[in-house]
Amino acid sequence: MLTLILIAVTVGVTWMAFKNPRLIDRLILWPPAIDRKKQYDRLLTHGFIHADWQHLLFNMITLFFFGRFAEQVIGQLIGPVGYVLFYLSAIVIAILPTYLRHRQDVNYRSLGASGAVSAVLFAFILVQPWSLIFIFFLPVPAIVYGVFFVGYSFWMDRQGGGNTNHNAHLSGAIYGVLFMLLMEPRIGPHFLSALMSPSFG
Repeated sequence: MLTLILIAVTVGVTWMAFKNPRLIDRLILWPPAIDRKKQYDRLLTHGFIHADWQHLLFNMITLFFFGRFAEQVIGQLIGPVGYVLFYLSAIVIAILPTYLRHRQDVNYRSLGASGAVSAVLFAFILVQPWSLIFIFFLPVPAIVYGVFFVGYSFWMDRQGGGNTNHNAHLSGAIYGVLFMLLMEPRIGPHFLSALMSPSFG
């Protein structure tokens, strides 16, 4: 239920931003605005707007399929409010390395929920590494996708350029794993055990 609310809020804010460029300008991560105007809320608000419908759809579909499971697991560990705090904190923490890297760059901007969605995805992978994820209608084990995702994001971040914040993807993935291990250390041995005993489904 909370995942659906997060999706609804994100879609609603993004839709309003599409119709109002001034709203995008106010919510987007623009590092100089944080330093000069102390608009620290941009570290969070950028996660509720997207570049276009395709960007929004990809993130929200991923959140829909994996967020419900993460909501259930995290809810059992620290309660439903804890899941919402996990998602919101993931938006902020995933963007911090990018913000620090571009702190003085007046031309840099970033938006989208990709960092938080990566955190949710990797929280799922940690618990169910061999579950099948359908990529372009092809079944791929979650752990295989995770390895490819991390490798690709790392390589693309090193290449630089492009319109995708691959660094936020990596930071979000790391945060998702560390958060789960901190909340429930037994997930680590469970992951290693599951990894050695493939069970597709």
